[in-house]
Amino acid sequence: MAYDIVKFIHILAVVFMAAPLYNLIVVHERRRIGKAPFVVDRYFENIIKGAAIRCYVYQFTALLTGILLIPLGGFPWSDLIENPILLAKLLLLLLLTALLSVVHFQIQPAIEAILAKVQGDDISEGIAKQIAPIRLRRTRLATACLFIVITIVLLGLQVTSRFGLPATTILILLAALFSWRVYRTSVRFGWI
Repeated sequence: MAYDIVKFIHILAVVFMAAPLYNLIVVHERRRIGKAPFVVDRYFENIIKGAAIRCYVYQFTALLTGILLIPLGGFPWSDLIENPILLAKLLLLLLLTALLSVVHFQIQPAIEAILAKVQGDDISEGIAKQIAPIRLRRTRLATACLFIVITIVLLGLQVTSRFGLPATTILILLAALFSWRVYRTSVRFGWI
């Protein structure tokens, strides 16, 4: 029973790590609006900024519950290193945390510093030009994070039952294509 509860929490934490997908959707919604009053831009920025702390909590929860699942599932601790699937999941989670840290500690403060210069209701052309490349970098990192989250889910399904190399390769390619599509378009109708 403990295994099932921890597994549920583990899966739920990974599902909640879908912030990169929704942050990319927010980016596209902001673009659809076009030039908007500062308050609208600030609203979208607060949505994106607020996701970082939640993501840290979900990532830590996924790490903790994933580690607990090893002995609860009857596996030896050495499987964390010796099982290539578990090791890949661990390394991808650590990479995901590192990318989130780049966004949270470098990119977001840079955006906030530029937005602090805004006076009035509109963002000046000069500020917009300053902020655009930083936001583009954040968007690209969110795309990479989305791909990593999908890959972690794919590998999680294969901890006890492998799909085989051709199926895994095809699914990873589809994950990359979907991530790229979300980067390029607003995916207004989900998969379609």
